[in-house]
Amino acid sequence: MTTHSLILFVLAGLLLNITPGPDVLYIVARAASQGRTAGFVSALGIGAGGLLHISAAVAGVSTLMMRLPAVYDGVRWLGAAYLVYLGVRALMKKAPAAELKTFDDHGLRRVFWQGFLTNALNPKVALFFVAFLPQFVDPGRGSAPVQFLLLGLIFNVNGTIVNLAYAALASSAGAWLRRHLGSRGVLDRLAGALFIALGIRLALARRP
Repeated sequence: MTTHSLILFVLAGLLLNITPGPDVLYIVARAASQGRTAGFVSALGIGAGGLLHISAAVAGVSTLMMRLPAVYDGVRWLGAAYLVYLGVRALMKKAPAAELKTFDDHGLRRVFWQGFLTNALNPKVALFFVAFLPQFVDPGRGSAPVQFLLLGLIFNVNGTIVNLAYAALASSAGAWLRRHLGSRGVLDRLAGALFIALGIRLALARRP
């Protein structure tokens, strides 16, 4: 890529990353209700899910998904069901009212994989890479798959940095609310409701 094209790509990607979407809302809910560590690990899980979508786009799986509505709808319904499941669990959770949950290695792994699956089971992310990245690929400047991969990695790294910043801000806001509310149960219920809303939104979304 030319320097001008690369700068344009990075700026466009940052604008898209800064705009709150389902991934950001998921991370914000995690960080606000469960603290900075959970928010950071969720952001890293979302980023790992992005690597899966990038690999699928390079391999042509995402393009295949666009051509087979049944595959797209199957992944979409799985993702929606998973988000609703996480939301119901958050609503039903009974945690100590005055304590912020701490995580051991097992708990953090669970948070990471929940973030990964939330992103990996969202077919709109896969279609986004197919629609956005080719605009900056120039076959005349080398291997298109390699360019596709490098651009996807740049976008994903920038997106992860933005998501980590959102997690830090949300955790600070959550700590302030806990001090004033005296309980994290309200935040858990809000996070659960948000997860369910995101799941319903994904289930009702029309195929592009």
